[in-house]
Amino acid sequence: AMAGKAAAAVEPLGRTAEEAAWAETLRGACEPEHHWRYRREFLLRNVGELPAAGSAQLQRLVSLSMVWANHVFLGCRYPPQVMEKALEMAEGIQVTNAPVRTTRDELVAKVKK
Repeated sequence: AMAGKAAAAVEPLGRTAEEAAWAETLRGACEPEHHWRYRREFLLRNVGELPAAGSAQLQRLVSLSMVWANHVFLGCRYPPQVMEKALEMAEGIQVTNAPVRTTRDELVAKVKK
């Protein structure tokens, strides 16, 4: 029984090996390990049943995972409805070492003071 427990602990978020392997197929070729770890968590938290390859459901999930990761790590901005959905889906993900960004509006406000 111990061997089974140890193997299970390796899978992120208590997911099956199949789900973990599925997530790996969605990793970007140049995606840094740090970014990928969190985007993988986003995907696994939100996937439910594994969607069919090429399905609209999969494309939407992958797109929202990228919106979220790009926002957190690169400071990208998206339309409010998109941001809202991505942030809602990321609820509970604890990101460490994410850059702290100041929006252009905040920078402009500081200068005006």
